Amino acid sequence: MKLPLAIAALLLPAPALADWKPVEKIEPYAISGQTVEELYVSIGDKGPVIGKDSAGNGRRAIAQTNFKLTWQRDYQPQGGACVLKTARPKLIITYTLPKPAGKLAPAVQARWDAFADGLIAHEKVHGAGIVDMVDKIVTFSTGLTVADDPGCKKIRVELTQHLDQLSKAQRQASRDFDKVEFGPGGNLQKLIAAFLLGG
Repeated sequence: MKLPLAIAALLLPAPALADWKPVEKIEPYAISGQTVEELYVSIGDKGPVIGKDSAGNGRRAIAQTNFKLTWQRDYQPQGGACVLKTARPKLIITYTLPKPAGKLAPAVQARWDAFADGLIAHEKVHGAGIVDMVDKIVTFSTGLTVADDPGCKKIRVELTQHLDQLSKAQRQASRDFDKVEFGPGGNLQKLIAAFLLGG
C-alpha cells in the first residue's frame, strides 16, 4: 500500500532506533455484510470497545492501536551514584482492524480496499507516535545518573516520573490527531464518506 508522503515520513525510524525495532501485528475482527452499508453497521456492532458512552455502554471504534512495552534495564551502582547503563525496549504494537468475513462483489471490494488502506494508514500514525515515545524513553534513560543512590532506588522514581510525562504527552498527541482526523474535513471523515457514498 502506498502511504501519503507525510505519513511515510512519520514512519521512518529515528537514529536511536538503530539497536531496537518494534514488532507490529494486525489483529483482524470479522464483520459481515455484502453492501457497504451492511459492512459499516457490522463495524458498529463488532468494533473494538474503547471506552464508555454517557449511558455507561461500551463505545466502539472502527479500529484501534494498542501496544505492550517491556524493558531490559541495566542499573549499575558507581561510587555512591546509580547509572542506568542500558535500557532496551521490547515493543509490540497491535492494530485491530475490520475484515469482511465473506467474498464481496467487485465494486464493493474496491470501495472496501480503499477504506481499509486509509484505516491502516491512520492507525500507523498512532503506531509511529508510540515508537517515537519509546525512542524518547531510550534516549532519556540510557546513561541516566542519580547521585547518592547506591541502592538504585531514587533513579527508578525519577525514571518513572519522566516516563509518565512522556506517556501522557503521547496519549494527548494521539487524541489531538484523532480530533483532527474525525473533525470537519478530516481524513477519516472523508474516508468514511467516500466508503459509504462512493466517489
